[in-house]
Amino acid sequence: MGTSERKQRERDEREQLFLDTAEQMIASDGIIQLQMAKLAKACDYATGTLYQHFTSREDLLVALAARHSAQHLQMFQQIIALPVSSRDKMFAISVAERDFRKHNPTHAKLSQYIFTEAVWENASACRREQVLQCGQPIAALVCGIVQQAIDDGSLVANGCSAMELAIAPWALCQGSHTLEQTSGLLEAFAVPRHDMQQYRHMHMLLNGMGWQPLVDVSDMAQIKTRVAALSVLLNI
Repeated sequence: MGTSERKQRERDEREQLFLDTAEQMIASDGIIQLQMAKLAKACDYATGTLYQHFTSREDLLVALAARHSAQHLQMFQQIIALPVSSRDKMFAISVAERDFRKHNPTHAKLSQYIFTEAVWENASACRREQVLQCGQPIAALVCGIVQQAIDDGSLVANGCSAMELAIAPWALCQGSHTLEQTSGLLEAFAVPRHDMQQYRHMHMLLNGMGWQPLVDVSDMAQIKTRVAALSVLLNI
């Protein structure tokens, strides 16, 4: 191994150390408490060395958010392969996402936080591009589900592209998680805090889009049965 290759390997290992330690600190103390100087000290490096890897705290947070992209993509690939209708595949995304967020709470919080203007605009262009590139394969898979529905006649496009139609379920999943993560918000409006709430809302949305077959959203037993069946297929 040449000198340049060795230096690059050492740089990569050092960057992974920074990211590993930052993730541990966030899991312990929260995102807001993460400070670059404390992170560098915890890794036994000078703060200046840390800034050689990440231009800012926001840059580091965006890099962290991209770390779980492979695992996230695998989840969507599993959904695509399910022997169920296109509507059930779209619904399976909300089921799998809740499970993924439950087992990856730090990533779940980061995936929301980095897209706030204060973080996104202060991250470097290359880190933002990294996150966007990670999301492209997932977006393609979701669009494939929508296109399958259009092609088989279970969904009418109404002049929209597959991506435009996919935005609505995506927004519902993201928005539901944001509301649930805000302490006291749902309670203030007397909204029950349980998984079935989001699942029923997803079926309401898909019904509104005219995605066949329609589901009786008043039948919670049926929705629970669908969730249970998909959970078995997803092995969650």
